[in-house]
Amino acid sequence: MSTERPVLLTGAAGFIGFHVAHRLLAAGRRVVGYDSISPYYDPALKEARLAQLAAQPGFQLHRADLLDFDQLRHVFASECPSEVIHLAAQPGVRYSREAPRTYIESNIVGFFNVLEACRHRPAHAAVRHVVFASTSSVYGGNTRLPLSEHHGADHPLSLYAATKKANEAMAHAYSHLYGLSVTGLRFFTVYGPWGRPDMAPFKFTRAILAGQPIEVYNHGHHQRDFTFVGDVAESVMRIAARPAQPDPRWNGSTPDPATSAAPYRLYNVGNSQPVQLLDFIRLLEQTLGRRAQLNMLPREPGDVADTLSDSGDLAAAIDFRPATPIADGVAQFVDWYRAFYRV
Repeated sequence: MSTERPVLLTGAAGFIGFHVAHRLLAAGRRVVGYDSISPYYDPALKEARLAQLAAQPGFQLHRADLLDFDQLRHVFASECPSEVIHLAAQPGVRYSREAPRTYIESNIVGFFNVLEACRHRPAHAAVRHVVFASTSSVYGGNTRLPLSEHHGADHPLSLYAATKKANEAMAHAYSHLYGLSVTGLRFFTVYGPWGRPDMAPFKFTRAILAGQPIEVYNHGHHQRDFTFVGDVAESVMRIAARPAQPDPRWNGSTPDPATSAAPYRLYNVGNSQPVQLLDFIRLLEQTLGRRAQLNMLPREPGDVADTLSDSGDLAAAIDFRPATPIADGVAQFVDWYRAFYRV
């Protein structure tokens, strides 16, 4: 086990956080998890993830809320993390229409507390790098494909996307003011084993196996850049080991949204192989061996039309790009689902 300072991972019980923790532990890093075990979806699934992590040496968990700043500062002081990977958030585009305050508290105030805890570290225990989760949803009304970090993302279509865009702006301000090295990762439709029950792959699988209809928004005509969670976790781990640096070519008269004169960077994390939603459903049907009952519905307010990532910058930075074929990823998800739920 490494003797270097640990990684502080917020949202360790979450879908992506669980996989990132696994990768870090396998690489010999100590991981300090921080999670409130929010009941947004079944806490039993989160507890099952944590049980897997707790069985590995080098992992410990602090059950606490990011809104408790005193507790957060205590953890920073006692654990002295060298990197912070901030994945804790209130997710979900549609739920942000129902419970907007939750998004402000979790995504804005929670991230503010993380940034504040980082900047107040003494020089001998300074945080070398902060990596935080953003989302492809920030592109909002931008329909110029492929979606690039170097293009504008100023028209979010949901409050969830707006809070993530605000996170990017907050991170840049802290990077500029306090020299904090910060990297934001815009994730594109992450799926795979141990996935979230509120996302389409999980909801569709559960409904198809139960013989229930699935809700297909926009009549299935939009496409998504489905990105396998194992590829996402590998990307996060590699980026965490590569602190953001100031871009000497950055020019305020032609500002690049993805870089800065401060140690700040944004990257897309996507498979760059978009799939029509109806094609994804057909693949699920083939993998499950059952037909789906489709309840066709109009496009929901807040949903972006299509997503296709330009992940070239990510590949150049870390010599890796998400590339798991959708059929392989779906098969792994279905195998996990059947085993976990004994279907």
